[in-house]
Amino acid sequence: MKDVILFDLGNTLVRYYEKSEFPEILRESITDVYNYLNLASNASLQDVWQRVKDEDHESKDYQVRPLEDRLVRIFELVDPPEDFMMALCRCFMKPIFGRSTIYDDTLASLSDLKAMGFRMAIVSNTAWGSPAELWREEIKRFNLHKYVDFNVFCRDVDWRKPSERIFEFTLKKMNVSAEQCIFVGDDPRWDIIGPRNVGIGAILIDRKGVFQNIEEQRITSLRELSDRLKVR
Repeated sequence: MKDVILFDLGNTLVRYYEKSEFPEILRESITDVYNYLNLASNASLQDVWQRVKDEDHESKDYQVRPLEDRLVRIFELVDPPEDFMMALCRCFMKPIFGRSTIYDDTLASLSDLKAMGFRMAIVSNTAWGSPAELWREEIKRFNLHKYVDFNVFCRDVDWRKPSERIFEFTLKKMNVSAEQCIFVGDDPRWDIIGPRNVGIGAILIDRKGVFQNIEEQRITSLRELSDRLKVR
């Protein structure tokens, strides 16, 4: 019996950005950090952008590449203190968080599912390996913490979806079996393959209808999820 629902965060519960939008967002983020560091007279912006290009990728084995480490390499920082690096991370993330909007169906659907007795959690990657702390603040900002019992980000585990490790970590943390869970996410690469590899059922939320040929269970809104699970 399914009694636990695991959700992706970005573009499932809250809209952040589409893949095509990220290059412009990355430019804003790096420019903001550059200005925050006041490097105009100390570093070549051309050299910075070359290092950004070198850092703009994820590990093929899905191990997390932390944002702090990337910024240290990009801006050639030497032994920066942790609080300073967190400030840089906040600066980097500002253009991303500034674009975010919660979907109209999110809170009402989570409320319905909670009333139906489901336990819920968020299991999500983070942009450029950004700190989980900043994303937990996002959960509170959008009042998602009122409905989800746990949240697990790739930085908590050091592995990104679709690595099995992040799902196994979540199951252990929640003390549930894979058979009890269903995963809901917007990306077939990360949100279907990953959970299914550990025995978790998966549903693709396809808000724009771009995956109509995919064979996986598919919904176009969270309201459909609530309706579907009412007949469980």
